[in-house]
Amino acid sequence: MTREMDETVGAGGPGYDFSDLSYLSASDELEATVRGLESAQLELEDSLELYERGIALIRELQQRLDQAQQKIDVLMGELEPESSDDVDNELS
Repeated sequence: MTREMDETVGAGGPGYDFSDLSYLSASDELEATVRGLESAQLELEDSLELYERGIALIRELQQRLDQAQQKIDVLMGELEPESSDDVDNELS
C-alpha cells in the first residue's frame, strides 16, 4: 500500500485522508490501485484492503468533480444574461 490509513473521515470514506493529494495524484493512485488488483499477486486480505482504498479514492475524486461542476455552474450563471429577450434587444 502506498499510504497508511488515517483515523479521519472525509469524502473518501472512513479511515482515509486524501486532502494532501492533488486531483491528478489521487487519480494516479487510483490507477496504481487498479493495476495492483488486476495483478492477482496479492493475498485476499491485501486485495480487500486495496479494493476499499480504491472505492475511497473514487468517492474522493467524484466529490472533487462535483465541487468543480458546482463552481462552473455558478460562473456560467454569472455570465448568462438575465433573459434571452435582453440580448435580443441589445443586439437590435
